[in-house]
Amino acid sequence: MDLRQQTLDWYGADGEHRRWPVSTALNGPGEAEHSGCTPRGRHYVRALIGQGQPEATVFVGRRPTGETWSAELSRQQPERDWILSRIIWLCGLESGFNRGPGVDTFRRYIYIHGTPDSEPMGEARSHGCIRMRNRDVIDLFDRLSPGVPVAIRPYP
Repeated sequence: MDLRQQTLDWYGADGEHRRWPVSTALNGPGEAEHSGCTPRGRHYVRALIGQGQPEATVFVGRRPTGETWSAELSRQQPERDWILSRIIWLCGLESGFNRGPGVDTFRRYIYIHGTPDSEPMGEARSHGCIRMRNRDVIDLFDRLSPGVPVAIRPYP
């Protein structure tokens, strides 16, 4: 993942390559708890949540709410930070940098997740997570398994 380019690259074992636009933190890169920043460095996929759920399923606390995102639902709740379709929960690998007290990616609930298609991609606008178009996050999700490494760059 490249924070400067706002893109996520996936490389398959057979040499296949996919690139998707993303939206990372409005507050920029950073690892501190409560910073609203997207953490950098080496991570891995800790959990995959939402398998089999319909596109635009709404999640709260990593559980489907029974709602499906719509423009009308969004108008009714304009301040809601929408987590949709799939959740790819990340865990840091670097003790003291993105893992451990005060900087722990997993405990900060940093995900790659779907967002309303009305939200822009390619520009930093999230609260710390990595947002993707719903179809894109489903495509990525279906290519992953727990333990897959994830690098978020630029790395200091």
